[in-house]
Amino acid sequence: MNTVYDVQQLLKKFGIFVYVGERIADLELMEAEIKDLYFANLIPKEQFQQALLILRNEITKEQKK
Repeated sequence: MNTVYDVQQLLKKFGIFVYVGERIADLELMEAEIKDLYFANLIPKEQFQQALLILRNEITKEQKK
């Protein structure tokens, strides 16, 4: 998993589609969904950590624009 698209594909496997219309809001909602999947023991710790890293880096990039 290397990109936000990869995180979206992971969420899609669980029937989760995120589109609010605002990029930062989308990323934050994806982060919340990833956390829910992890705490429900549906994804492993490594996948959880990688997804959070990708999303937080993207949020930081968006905020700097």
